[in-house]
Amino acid sequence: MTDAIRFILNGEDVALGDFGQTETLLDYLRLRRRLTGTKEGCAEGDCGACTVLVGRLIDGILRYETVNACIRFLGSLHGTHVVTVEHLAARDGTLHPVQQAMVDQHGSQCGFCTPGFVMSLYGLWLSNDAPSRAEIESALQGNLCRCTGYEPIVKAAEQVAAERPSSLFDPLERDRTEISARLWEIRAHPETIIVEKDGARSVIPANLQAFADFIADEPKATIVAGSTDVGLWVTKQMRLLDPVVFINHLTELQSISADEKGITIGAGVTYTQAFEVLSEEVPQMARLIDRIGGGQVRNMGTIGGNIANGSPIGDTPPPLIALGAELTLRSHSGKRTMPLEDYFLAYGKQDRMAGEFVEKVFVPRPREDAYFAVYKISKRRDEDISALCGAFHVELDMEGRVASARIAFGGMAATPKRARHVEEALTGQDWNWATVSAVRELFDQDYQPLSDWRATAEYRSLTAKNLLTRFFLETAGAPTELQRHELEEA
Repeated sequence: MTDAIRFILNGEDVALGDFGQTETLLDYLRLRRRLTGTKEGCAEGDCGACTVLVGRLIDGILRYETVNACIRFLGSLHGTHVVTVEHLAARDGTLHPVQQAMVDQHGSQCGFCTPGFVMSLYGLWLSNDAPSRAEIESALQGNLCRCTGYEPIVKAAEQVAAERPSSLFDPLERDRTEISARLWEIRAHPETIIVEKDGARSVIPANLQAFADFIADEPKATIVAGSTDVGLWVTKQMRLLDPVVFINHLTELQSISADEKGITIGAGVTYTQAFEVLSEEVPQMARLIDRIGGGQVRNMGTIGGNIANGSPIGDTPPPLIALGAELTLRSHSGKRTMPLEDYFLAYGKQDRMAGEFVEKVFVPRPREDAYFAVYKISKRRDEDISALCGAFHVELDMEGRVASARIAFGGMAATPKRARHVEEALTGQDWNWATVSAVRELFDQDYQPLSDWRATAEYRSLTAKNLLTRFFLETAGAPTELQRHELEEA
C-alpha cells in the first residue's frame, strides 16, 4: 500500500500525495501548476474549454483521448499521461501544425475556447490520418464556440489533415515509445493507493478483488469510474464525498466481447470503447452512443456507471432493457445476476445491496429478422440530455404476427420502464397499421410522465405514441396516402 499517485504531466513524472478526494484536474493545472491554457467555461463537461488529452495503456497500446479536465478528478489519473495545450508547440516557439492551421484559417476570435478546440483537433489528428467532414464534426461535438460559427475550425482540421507533416515534429508521436515504457513502469507493481487529506480519503485499489474488499468494509463509499455524473455532484451541487474509490484503471472491468449469444460489456467500458464493438454488432445502439455527450464525455463515461446511478433519463438502460439485457452484480462474497429492468426499483433506489457493485451487463444478440430501434429526443441533437428515450424490439412469426414485443422508455417515469400494456396488446396481432393505431393510447396506462424544463408531460406522452408509429413505418415500409393523412392528423 502507498499514499501517492503517479502520472506524467506533459514530459514530467509526477508523484502526488497531497490532493483532495474531489480535486479536479482543471484546478490542479491552473492553480498549482499555472498551466492556464486550459480554461474553465462551464464546470460541467459541456463546453470543452478545459479539454486536455489523457493517454493510457489499453490492451498494451498507448492511446490518447480527449477529456474534460473540469470534471476529471486527480485520483483517476494514476498511470496516465496528461497532455495540455502548452505541450504542443516546439521549444523554439514554432506552433504545432494543428495550432498553425487554426491561425491560417482564422479559427479563433475571442480565443477563450481556442485551446480546447486545439486539443480536440489534436486528438483527432493523432487518431485519424484522413478524417471525413462527419468525423471532424463528431470530434468537435463537445466543444462550444460563440464567435466563429465553426466553419473556420473545420477548415483548420481539413488543412492539417491534408498537409500532415513528419510525425517527428509531434511530441506524442516522437516520444510514444518512451512514454509507454514510463507508464508500464508505473503499472509494473500494482498496489492499493490511499491518499488522505483533511480527514477525507481517495482510494485507488490495486485490483478488482481489492476493490471488492474495500467496498465490503466501506459500503457507503462513492465509486467513480468516468465522473461524468459524479463530477457535477461536486462542481454544481457542492457535495462532500468521502471516501471516493476510483476504478477507471481496473482492466478487469474494461473488457467487451461478442459471441453468437450476445455482447458482454464490463462495467468500466467507456462509451467510446463500446461504440467500436456495438457499431458492428448492434448498429442502432452505436447511433445512440454517438449522441451521448461530446467525445470528451464518451471517452470518460462508462456503460456501467450509466446503469449504476439509476437515472430515469440515462440513455443506455431503455435499449438494453428492450434487448433483454442481464446485469451482474459483484461483492466481496460473490455474484448475482438479474434482468436489467429489475435493477431499477424506484426513483433513486436500485436493487444493489451493501458492498455490491455493477460488474458487467450481457446483451443478447437480437435475431437477424427482428426489428429494433432506439430514439433519443432532446432539445439539441448533440451533447444534450434526453427529454425521453424510447427503444422498441419486435419479433414476428411466420404469419407476420407479433411473436414478442419489448418496449422501454427513459424520461417517462421515475425509472427506466417497459410499456407492458402496449407490449401485451401487440403480442399475437398482425404487424400492421390497424394494430399500431389501436394500441397507441395504451401508453397512457403505462406512463404518467412529469413536466419539467426539458418537456411537458403532454409532449412526452404524445411523442412516445408517435415514436411507436415511426418505428412501425420504418419497419413496415412507406405509408399509404390514407395512413400519411392519419399520421398528419395525429
